[in-house]
Amino acid sequence: MAKRSKVELFEEIRRASNGTESPSIRQLSRNFGVHRRMVRTALDSATPPSRRVTARQCPSLGPWKVTIDAWLAADENVPKKHRHTARRVFQRLIEEHDAQVSESSVRRYVGLAKKKRSLTLSDVCVPQTHPLAEEAEVDFGQVSFYLDGVLVEAWMFVMRLSASGKAFHRVYFNQAQEVFLDGHVRAFIHFGGVPVRIRYDNLKPAVIRVLKGRDRIESERFIAMRSHYGFDSFFCRPGVVGAHEKGGVEGEVGRFRRRHLVPMPDVASLVALNDLVALGDERDDARHVAGRHLSIAAHFAAEAPLLTVLPAESFDVALALNCRVDTKSRICVRQCFYSVPVRFAGRRIDVALGADSVAALDGSAVVARHARALGKGTETLELDHYLEVLAIKPGAFSGASALERARRSGAFSATHQRFWETARRSQGDQAGTRTLIGVLLLHRTMTKSAVDAGMCAALSVGSIDPEVVAVEARRSLGRPAPVALENESLAVFDRPAPTLAHYDELLGVG
Repeated sequence: MAKRSKVELFEEIRRASNGTESPSIRQLSRNFGVHRRMVRTALDSATPPSRRVTARQCPSLGPWKVTIDAWLAADENVPKKHRHTARRVFQRLIEEHDAQVSESSVRRYVGLAKKKRSLTLSDVCVPQTHPLAEEAEVDFGQVSFYLDGVLVEAWMFVMRLSASGKAFHRVYFNQAQEVFLDGHVRAFIHFGGVPVRIRYDNLKPAVIRVLKGRDRIESERFIAMRSHYGFDSFFCRPGVVGAHEKGGVEGEVGRFRRRHLVPMPDVASLVALNDLVALGDERDDARHVAGRHLSIAAHFAAEAPLLTVLPAESFDVALALNCRVDTKSRICVRQCFYSVPVRFAGRRIDVALGADSVAALDGSAVVARHARALGKGTETLELDHYLEVLAIKPGAFSGASALERARRSGAFSATHQRFWETARRSQGDQAGTRTLIGVLLLHRTMTKSAVDAGMCAALSVGSIDPEVVAVEARRSLGRPAPVALENESLAVFDRPAPTLAHYDELLGVG
């Protein structure tokens, strides 16, 4: 049988007292096994009185309470990480005052003292209502994942519409300005429009210097992007005191990470990870923000038509640079090296640095394009850029860093290796390597599958002539898929000899 609560006990005492027998207080005390004082209390009120806690005396700690209170009061004016802990208060009492107190007593008193300290008016938050399409919030947060089995850290860009709660997420390897701008462009496309105002903390890609109050010296490229899309910006107060001013997005990275990136994904590329992130955004459309009856998707359906229409062209987020090509035919961009065609060695060329790519330009023509590298000092080399110099220095081909990277990426396939080995056995190392380079040059005008088919066809008939490979590659372009020719011979290329008989007819003309 469940134990009676005090309220139930009081009810039974009051019912027994109002019965026909009208027992005395002494009799009620005996019947219910309680003190006569409790019987009188029950008869006076149906609600048991709250328990009175007697203030305990602290003879040892009492003289030091004023000192402790002063230390805690002074903590209000220092950074949070430099404030007193209960253990530090105890240590100071022992070291500075030789106080005879126990650490448990100090901990208990410090805990109560901190709870009693009331919030100031500036600490009180005011609930907000956000009109549709009126405002969004932007932030960066750190995420971790496995890239081909290696644990790496990256940054997630988040833009969240304040009214509907619909958010856009994308992962980048850094927080550079071009990444910051690219996140905006992709978010606006994702939403299909632009909010009236966007809230930020004082991110370096947007703010060069924080001035007094709300004034900021802003980056010119951020101003240009803001002007292009026609929205207003609002910058929160620096530090922890301004975090509540964009509270809707402050916990968004953590929520998304816990919900969609646990366990940590293992992907082959950043593109694959962002595909998973996009699926997470789709699943979040069915989510309900706390206290709202509509789902995010339903709420956004009402907000989307009110967003500002996107301009006809997207903002170009690429940063224009001018780099010198070194003697290894590389440009250095943000302490990473990227190859360009060897004809540009020793020259200065224009470079467009985007969020995900690096493009080398000769005038308006793109002569090299690479994915942005991860890690300082990283080399991103393309074998095709070195073919002209390798034709002159064939001995450098086997140990070329660009060849090793081409093998890892699959650009230099097993078919290439087989053709190269055959050519070296037939012609020697230098001549055989030059023959392979002649084949590799075909990739500039033909697809990889066509060239692979051409090499297979040439090897099947015992030829290593690059011209034969070119002919067979062109023949394969008209087929559904590259097919190795095993039983055909070069006789298929025979044509009847030309004749001039028809030209004799011209002698009678005219």
